[in-house]
Amino acid sequence: MLCTRLHSTVQKNTMKTKIKKGDVVAVISGKDKGKQGRVIQIDRTKMRVTIEGVNIRKKHMRPSQSNPDGGIISMEMPIHYSNVNLLDASGKPTRADSKKRPVSA
Repeated sequence: MLCTRLHSTVQKNTMKTKIKKGDVVAVISGKDKGKQGRVIQIDRTKMRVTIEGVNIRKKHMRPSQSNPDGGIISMEMPIHYSNVNLLDASGKPTRADSKKRPVSA
C-alpha cells in the first residue's frame, strides 16, 4: 500500500518549453556556438533538444539486420535547451517569449 502511494504522488519533472519542434534556433554556448539549425526533437524530461547539424558525434554501430554492414555513423546528439535561442524574423537570436513568438521559416 505504501509503495503504490509513493509512486502515485511522484510526478515526472517535465519542463514547459517555448521552443517547439520545427523552430529555427541558434546555439549560444558550447563548442557549436554560433551554429543555426532546425529543432528535430525535444526531450522534456531531460530538458534537451536535438538540432539538425549541431553537436554531431560518431557512433560505432554493430552489424544488425537493419544495418548489415555496421561501421561508424554520424548523428546529432541532444544539447541542453538553455544553450539555444530562437531566431526572430530578421535571423537574430532572441529570447523565447510567449507573447511575441517569432515566425518559423
